[in-house]
Amino acid sequence: MFPSPFAAFDAYERANELPDRFIRTVVAASADNGAWARLERSDSSFDEFCKELEAECEAAGGTVNAAALMSEIGKGFSPHPEMVSAIRAIKEQPMLVAALTNNWVNGPSRETPDRFGPMISFDVVVESAVEGLRKPDPRIYELTCARLGVLPSECVFLDDLGVNLKPARAMGMTTIKVVDVGQALDELATLLGFALGEE
Repeated sequence: MFPSPFAAFDAYERANELPDRFIRTVVAASADNGAWARLERSDSSFDEFCKELEAECEAAGGTVNAAALMSEIGKGFSPHPEMVSAIRAIKEQPMLVAALTNNWVNGPSRETPDRFGPMISFDVVVESAVEGLRKPDPRIYELTCARLGVLPSECVFLDDLGVNLKPARAMGMTTIKVVDVGQALDELATLLGFALGEE
C-alpha cells in the first residue's frame, strides 16, 4: 500500500557513506528483539528506539542518526495511487479489505503514521503499534482474520517482504509478493477474476 522504508535506508546510506544494505542488515540481524521490532510493537518509545537503533548500528560498525533516518522515511509518505484504485474496485464487488501493517507511534499522541483517512475504505485496520504484535507473528494474521470474520483460506495477502508472507501462506492464505506494484495488481486481478481500476 505504501512505499517500503528500504528506499529511505538506501538514500541515507548513500548520503552518509555507509555500506549498501547496512541498515536493513542491522534491522534483520536484531530480528524480533531489536530496536525496530520493539518500536513497531510499541515496546519502546521513539526516543528509546533512536538510542537502541544507533547502538545496534554502532555495534555493526556504522554511525546512524536514527531520528534523521526516520524523518526521511516520513517524507512523502503516501499510498500508491494504483493500490487506492484497486481497493476501490475490490470494495465495489463487494469484498472485504483489511490493512495489516507494521508501524510505529508518532509521539505522545500515540497516532501512527499509517492512518489512512477517508481516501481508503478498509473494513479492518490492524496496526502493530496498536496491537503489540507485528508481522510475521502468526497471531496478528489470526487477529486480522477474526476481525474480518473470514478463514485464512478465503484471503489473499500482499506484502513486500517474503518473511511476512511465509506465515500467511502456512495458515492457508494465497500470497502475492509485491516487488512491483503493477505486477502485483495484475496477479491479484487474475486471482479475483475482474479488472482493478486505475486513477
